[in-house]
Amino acid sequence: GSNFISYIYNKYKHYNIYNIDRLSYAGNLDNFHDIVEKEKKSNRPKRYHFLKADICDDLSMGKILKNNDFDVIINFAAESHVDRSIMNSDEFINTNISGVHTLIELSKKYNIGRFLQISTDEVYGDVINGYSTETSPINPSNPYAASKAAADLLVQSYIRTHGLPAIIVRGSNNFGPFQYPEKLIPLAITNLLEEKSIPIHGDGLQVRSWLHVEDFCNAIDLVMHKAVDGSVFNVAGEQKQNIEVVKHICEFLGKNYQDYSSHMNDRPGGDLRYAPNSTKIKQELGWQAQRPINTTLSTIVQWYIDNQQWCGKIKEKKEFT
Repeated sequence: GSNFISYIYNKYKHYNIYNIDRLSYAGNLDNFHDIVEKEKKSNRPKRYHFLKADICDDLSMGKILKNNDFDVIINFAAESHVDRSIMNSDEFINTNISGVHTLIELSKKYNIGRFLQISTDEVYGDVINGYSTETSPINPSNPYAASKAAADLLVQSYIRTHGLPAIIVRGSNNFGPFQYPEKLIPLAITNLLEEKSIPIHGDGLQVRSWLHVEDFCNAIDLVMHKAVDGSVFNVAGEQKQNIEVVKHICEFLGKNYQDYSSHMNDRPGGDLRYAPNSTKIKQELGWQAQRPINTTLSTIVQWYIDNQQWCGKIKEKKEFT
């Protein structure tokens, strides 16, 4: 979400952007330091606005939508860590389902021109063979994925029943700057920099479709401006095993994988492979990933090296596990 705000702020100089966040454990206003500093130095009216609010709070969200003439709402807000959902799913049900219900009800009430639900390829569940298209069955394997799948179905029901001008975007595993360091890539990088081991689920052979966040931002941009209401789009990156990605990070940092890997039991119901097919968005909107993980991972590793203070502040907090 913060990467998209920066992307859209810098690309469209006349857009006003409202960042609404309740600042839960993963919320971080430091991600917007550059924008805030740029606005302080500008003589022009502010285009970036931060509002602290919870998408589950219909009164607060109702006031915000009533007082602002929004053209588009893009819902990035979600509890997204699978391990946390397995230990306690309450927040996932609340934010990922009830929060979405609040937003689409208010979008309908205040005639919002377009609503984008940012979803995930995990709604398709384990895909051992072949690929998931937008019409493939939804078959989530964990509470996080189930909550996102439920939100997708809720949005689709409002599209059909109420004519809600909404679109669903199912992204694959993102990587890039400003990623909360409980995710695999930033966790591996920061742990190695701290001379700590990297926790690996199972044998590490799980296959994920790795998508650079800038490519995902570009896809959302295209969908927001050009897609037909009611559409669903997969946005996928490059398939790599988790262990391959971690080994590349170790190589870049001059570390021996065997010395730093710590294999643990896989997640209950862990998915071996996600395989979303992006043909539809390529054919309809001309989207194409430009930043393959093989050629860009080193620049991401360098970003985390250069921003160790940003990472350290997060990992020192008691909420970080």
